[in-house]
Amino acid sequence: MPQFHPMTRLFACLSLSVLAAAAMVQDPPPAPTAKEAAPAEKASPSGKLVEGEKINPFSYAPKTAQGDAADPAQVDLRKSLEAMGPVSIEWYQHVQTLSNPFFEGRVPGSRGNDIAAEYVEFWMKQAGLQPAFEQKDEKGAASRSWRQRFELDGGSPQVEQAAVTFAGAALERGTDYQVLGSSGSGAANAPIVFAGYAIEEGKGDYTSFDESADLKGKVVIFLRYEPLDEKGRSRWSDRRFSGASAMRGKLDALADREPAAIVMVNPPECRDGAKGLEQTESSVFGPGYDMPVIQLSQERADSLLRKADPEGRGLMDLRKLADAGRIKCVDMKADQTLDVRVAVAEKGIPAQNVGGVLRGRGKLADEWLIIGAHYDHVGMGFFGADPDNRGKLHPGADDNASGTAAMLCTAKALCDHYNGKDAPADLRSVVFLAFTAEESGLDGSREFVKKPIMPADRIAAMINLDMVGRLRGDELAMSGTGTAEKFGDLIRPAIERSGVTVKADPGGRGPSDHASFYAAGIPVLFLFTGNHGDYHKPTDRGHTVNPLGAAKVVGLTTEIAKDLAVVPEKPKFTSTDGKGGSDRGYAKVRLGIQPSMEKREEPGLLIDDVSKDTSAADAGLKGGDIILTWNDKPVDDVPTLMERLRDHEPGDVVKMKIIREGKEMMVDVTMKASKSG
Repeated sequence: MPQFHPMTRLFACLSLSVLAAAAMVQDPPPAPTAKEAAPAEKASPSGKLVEGEKINPFSYAPKTAQGDAADPAQVDLRKSLEAMGPVSIEWYQHVQTLSNPFFEGRVPGSRGNDIAAEYVEFWMKQAGLQPAFEQKDEKGAASRSWRQRFELDGGSPQVEQAAVTFAGAALERGTDYQVLGSSGSGAANAPIVFAGYAIEEGKGDYTSFDESADLKGKVVIFLRYEPLDEKGRSRWSDRRFSGASAMRGKLDALADREPAAIVMVNPPECRDGAKGLEQTESSVFGPGYDMPVIQLSQERADSLLRKADPEGRGLMDLRKLADAGRIKCVDMKADQTLDVRVAVAEKGIPAQNVGGVLRGRGKLADEWLIIGAHYDHVGMGFFGADPDNRGKLHPGADDNASGTAAMLCTAKALCDHYNGKDAPADLRSVVFLAFTAEESGLDGSREFVKKPIMPADRIAAMINLDMVGRLRGDELAMSGTGTAEKFGDLIRPAIERSGVTVKADPGGRGPSDHASFYAAGIPVLFLFTGNHGDYHKPTDRGHTVNPLGAAKVVGLTTEIAKDLAVVPEKPKFTSTDGKGGSDRGYAKVRLGIQPSMEKREEPGLLIDDVSKDTSAADAGLKGGDIILTWNDKPVDDVPTLMERLRDHEPGDVVKMKIIREGKEMMVDVTMKASKSG
């Protein structure tokens, strides 16, 4: 067969899922007549073998199907895409590639994230950009690089060694036990204590500990969650579990009592709880502890307890006693020890932004425009996703392969414009940035703001593209329109040329990368085509996006960039703090705070500012407050905050522990409905 260049094969391999996009751009069919509407019998498929013909593979070309766009057998995919135009085709190819499962959900630290960075770099080169960053080798010699490399905090520990033995039998990691992400290194061969649910203080004076409890130097086994009823449901909450079930509180309570090792077990027949073993990377329940922290399977824990318990009780027997509050810490037989040996290495997560430069010219060449999008996503959903989907691949087509693709298409369009014969004599330089680690708290954009390639006072504006793949009704939201004086007047001509309706939001903060630049006093614009039911779910896949709509977003972005590249006076930054603004509809409720972009070593989430007429404002929260817990569950970062928000409905009252001016206090926050666009 004829051979083709690898890139030709890539371009030829459009997914059949483009059918959904093609259907979006077709005119609706006319209403059927009564005769047409009558049900018809479906003909059975009939195949045919034609023998005796000699086939020339270079000339054989059956006729292309024509007809009903709703009938997959009759769709001409090529014609449908060509009708959308070259930008739609290029954008769609980028989205299909980046959201392919081969890229592993593009979570930082994964091979898929590294490959995605390579992919972005390749297309920046194709567009004609130059490497944005400077790097130095071991001898200090400088060279240009496409990558801004850094390290993320909070990587799960790398398990270098793990061994668990009971009654002379070695247990198998991954089947009988697992090392949890909060584990430290250490070795223990000690008697066992069963500590029930390890709850310091629960409903109705419930506690798993009494003054006589001695856990020092012991191996402590405890149950996850909280006391259950006879049907396996929580006794303390109508909605899964109460705040007393929080793992961090349990581990802290146990660690304070200085055990040699901590062992978690899922309670048997728990209706709403996890059934199997956790993964190390998905079980970082708090800061690393100073002793081994593992999980035993229910089956292994049951057989162990039956041998070790003085009365021969199994896991379910002890669970029921703990449910009723009839036991606290129970010492097992002194001669039945559990040997636990774990060695972990704390390692940060390697991360990298990817950047390319389009140099300007003339009087404006030393001023800059930034166009960015984050290329990372949540991988297997171990953070920032619905807990029910943890362990499932999240492709991240709209969030944010769509924005990355739009950024690459805009780079190509602007390079063509800058190199054209009619290009203006004075043009600002442009840096195109693909940020990583947006999903974990804007880490990539914050890294660039801390270590920029140009002085901040030479940046005219930053345009952020995040979730731009679902344009509906030719309408999108644009935040940041109030972050520069007369910004609306500057961008209005481009919007009017685009044919797109833009819902303008003046606010410069929000849960995406533009917020890092706004916090540094830089005017920002954030384009967003709206939320949907596939947000942060495995169903955010390539066939769900709208290539024709994306081409309109690319066109609008390009036109805004052209205007901002030539305006004689650099836009003057204005603060929009306290002016409210929209959110992206991540949850049914909205808190209304602007979280600090600063990384903190101490627990808690620092509030920079509070928007007016929001849940936070009504509760009296204010800038400088630190949120410690949410219904007794810790809140240390933005992804955790989003998880908490998704658990609530408008009208719910959240008990929030905060620190204000060095003092802890409790605040009741009544949740208000979120608003979008």
